[in-house]
Amino acid sequence: MGKGFFRRKGGILLGVDINDTAIRLVELSRSSSGYAIQGYATQALPAHAVADGTVLDLEGVAGALHAALSRLGTSARGAAVAVAGPSVITRLVEMEAGLSDDEMTWMIQMEADQYIPYPLDEVAIDFQVQGPSTQAPARVQVLLAACLKAQVEAREAVLALAGLVPKVVDVEAFALARACGQDFASFTPGHRVDGAQWAVDAHGMGIACGLALRSFA
Repeated sequence: MGKGFFRRKGGILLGVDINDTAIRLVELSRSSSGYAIQGYATQALPAHAVADGTVLDLEGVAGALHAALSRLGTSARGAAVAVAGPSVITRLVEMEAGLSDDEMTWMIQMEADQYIPYPLDEVAIDFQVQGPSTQAPARVQVLLAACLKAQVEAREAVLALAGLVPKVVDVEAFALARACGQDFASFTPGHRVDGAQWAVDAHGMGIACGLALRSFA
């Protein structure tokens, strides 16, 4: 079982949103006064480089990311990226409370065909315990996320080709949920950021910001 989702690493992470038409790149920091936007960039992708969340042109996407990084001017190299599209599956399941991670992993493997319509050896799976079940005190709710390994590996390859270190592969919907409620336009602009322009551009950077927020989870 590959631990592709929900990984937590120390240090600042660049949020890298790769969608079907463009890359959006964000660098955040945090202080006692809140979040600061240290830099951001958007770069159009070559036509048909990504389709329905699937990376079709690794070098084309990596080249666009490298161009965005050059404009961003950051020394940060750790990155968080998200998978999206029809191959991404999320399920909320219930399991017995008190199980270890290894025991949960084994049980998910045994029952995977109930949740995942792909061969298990082609899928990256991870999970996160959400809390006690509201229906059964002896059980817990577990958020299961799965995606074709090829989707995860393609995004990791894009980051590596552009000189970044893939630290987190998240799910796009989770990144958006993490960003929910944040007023991105109110983030303090760093010295590399035009505050007035950021206020205009901020609304389109939600997924990238949600990924960068993994630094502070």
